[in-house]
Amino acid sequence: MTDPLKPADFHILLALLDHERHGYEIMKEVERESRNTVRLEVGTLYRILARLLDDSLLQEAGGDGRRRNYRLTAMGRRVVKAEAARLAGVVDRLRARKLLPHAEA
Repeated sequence: MTDPLKPADFHILLALLDHERHGYEIMKEVERESRNTVRLEVGTLYRILARLLDDSLLQEAGGDGRRRNYRLTAMGRRVVKAEAARLAGVVDRLRARKLLPHAEA
């Protein structure tokens, strides 16, 4: 079992799930996907990106000289998938305890 991801890390990995993005695009996608509940300051974003690069969850994907693009590695995909499964399990337990409604079919 892996440790849970920090919420900001999870949202960054989700932002890169479908295609590579540069830092500003990542920030905006995280805000959009989280419905503005996760907002990243520039310095925080780049510290997290550096850590995710060091952890081999991301890799640089070139850029245009001014901006660096980032993309998930195979390990990054496995980690985000494992975290999504862990969170789905939490939701299932909350529904079983009647703290969340069951999803409608």
